[in-house]
Amino acid sequence: MKKKPMGCLAKFIIILLIIFIPALIILIDSNTRLVTTEYKLQFNNLPAAFDGYRIVLIADLHGAEHGKDNERLVERIQSVNPDIITIAGDLVDKYQPGNPAEKQIDVAQKLVQKLVRIAPVYYVTGNHEWEPEIERQKLFSLLEENGADVLRNQYRRLSFGSDAIILAGIEDPLGPADMIKPEDLIKRIREREDTGFIIALYHRNYGLEMLSALGVDLILSGHAHGGMVRLPFTDGLIGPRLEFLPTYTSGVYTKNNTKMVVTRGLGNHLGWTRFLNNPQVVVVELQKG
Repeated sequence: MKKKPMGCLAKFIIILLIIFIPALIILIDSNTRLVTTEYKLQFNNLPAAFDGYRIVLIADLHGAEHGKDNERLVERIQSVNPDIITIAGDLVDKYQPGNPAEKQIDVAQKLVQKLVRIAPVYYVTGNHEWEPEIERQKLFSLLEENGADVLRNQYRRLSFGSDAIILAGIEDPLGPADMIKPEDLIKRIREREDTGFIIALYHRNYGLEMLSALGVDLILSGHAHGGMVRLPFTDGLIGPRLEFLPTYTSGVYTKNNTKMVVTRGLGNHLGWTRFLNNPQVVVVELQKG
């Protein structure tokens, strides 16, 4: 007895399942599995005491949780033994269905409570902290009360014995209209400090041109979310200004003597979802060149 040929509809459903199920698995993995990326960067002018200094860079949490109270994220950061932890903005935003800003602030507070037990934590604002609906002053106060150093166009001298480097926190451009400009902040540092090695913690991923002209050695940024969708041989498909095939979405970029490290971030925004673009913890190890 001959078997009946498979109908067109049945074939279509099988083909659809063959495509859909792997794509769904990749999509879930791309949005939930944390990855750690480590960069060893050499600088000729790095003070000797900071050879091997380890910096964790995270950004763009957008109220997300990786495990209960971000326990998976905390464990991942603890496992890389950082000397400091830097947060390059966008801990919260207003565009999270079912996750109001008040809850996101609570998520940020609980995360910082745990991170400060690992290493000193430094934070700068992103663009979303300046949305009118965000209680930013409450966020800043809670971060500071829980041990984070909120850098609003301020800098800190990080010292090992007689050696030191500078960490400058540059406010997002959406900050107060009368705030100090980046060039004035860097000028102030050079006038007051005897160390020439400057790290800029700056949310936006397009500060390389400006900050390299100011002689900053290292820029730590986020903002681009890795381009959301990443395919082989691309730098991400969608930029933060919805531009196609953007630059500066993930990795290390160099101009003159300045290096910029951009993290792909930890959360999503406006319903965008990640594809082949896992949430990322970045580790930068400074090395004497």
